[in-house]
Amino acid sequence: MSLVATAVSPLFPLYRLRYGLNSLELSLLFVSYAVVLLPVLLITGARGAFWGLKKVIRLAIWLAVVSSILFLANNAPWMLYAARMLEGAAYGLFTGAAVPYLLRFASQGLSARAILLSGITISFGFGLGPAISGLITEYMPAFPSRTPYLLFIFLLLISAALIETLPNKKQTEDDARGKISIGVPAGMSRHFWLMAALPVFTLFTINGIVLSLIPTFVVSVLKSTDLSISGLLALLLLGGGALLQLLPLPSHPVIRLRAGLVILAAGAWTVVLSGQESSLLLLWIGVALQALGTGWVFQVSLRLAGELPEAKDRPRVITTYYLAAYSGFIVPIAGLGLLSNVFGMTKAMVVLDAASMLLILFTIVYSYYFKREYETLKDVRITAATLD
Repeated sequence: MSLVATAVSPLFPLYRLRYGLNSLELSLLFVSYAVVLLPVLLITGARGAFWGLKKVIRLAIWLAVVSSILFLANNAPWMLYAARMLEGAAYGLFTGAAVPYLLRFASQGLSARAILLSGITISFGFGLGPAISGLITEYMPAFPSRTPYLLFIFLLLISAALIETLPNKKQTEDDARGKISIGVPAGMSRHFWLMAALPVFTLFTINGIVLSLIPTFVVSVLKSTDLSISGLLALLLLGGGALLQLLPLPSHPVIRLRAGLVILAAGAWTVVLSGQESSLLLLWIGVALQALGTGWVFQVSLRLAGELPEAKDRPRVITTYYLAAYSGFIVPIAGLGLLSNVFGMTKAMVVLDAASMLLILFTIVYSYYFKREYETLKDVRITAATLD
């Protein structure tokens, strides 16, 4: 499911040529996925268990099949947008049901490992999808914008068959009471917004540039005709970011977050410099730096979103966290497409990166105050656990 969700990215230059889409229209094609995903994820996270998690996963897979068929058969721009929004709905359903379903079968001792491995698998799938579609498009040139979806439909049909071999779990009383709930308790609000939500919003904004405009950037700015490059860059960014989370140092979460933000910023500016110097090597270096920053920032911000609230508040806080994250894919990236039409792609990237750097700087400055608070919070919870 993750592989299919991002696979369209390297095909943007082909859609641009075929339908005459400009940078704004391509950006809107990218963000339409997130616009649909967010409300579907909210509803599914609250009501998925009541509907039946296996049923929701089954529906998600079949919606992804329909979306892939639309991409395969597209002959007008509206079909691309419809396919992209259906994919957003499919992945929203899947995200809201798959991890809860997995955890129902994982023993308490294995749940943390299950979450870690599922997260790495999802992130790697996000990167692998564009790599596959880019390589197929470049080296199997017959129907280049359609051929990758033959493979994706085949994989989805295998998934649809495999899901039927898995057992159902009986509903509980809590499943029937599920309701949509977002928000952050007042006592942790400032820490959450500045140390979890703001970093992940910035992260998704910077990575959104790579995923939405780098395919066109490679062709129009760096003058490369190799369509596989943008797909392999996505694999480096997302797949590499997933695996680099396993690096043990720095171990302190606040220091790791600071380092991740600085590395993320360095990568973003290296990508901009690659356009000014017309250097593919600089682009690879910039994306590699972003991959390391991505892994650490996402890992720590999600950890803080889970650690800061009390257990009873954790589900709605995590939901709010993902709302902040995917919001970084919507307004900023749509704005980037608009600015690209007016000022050109490289200048638009400079403007958005400059705004992101201000957010990064603000987070780093606040982190020095937060680090003292975080140590106190840990001491209090360790003491409480010992007394219990």
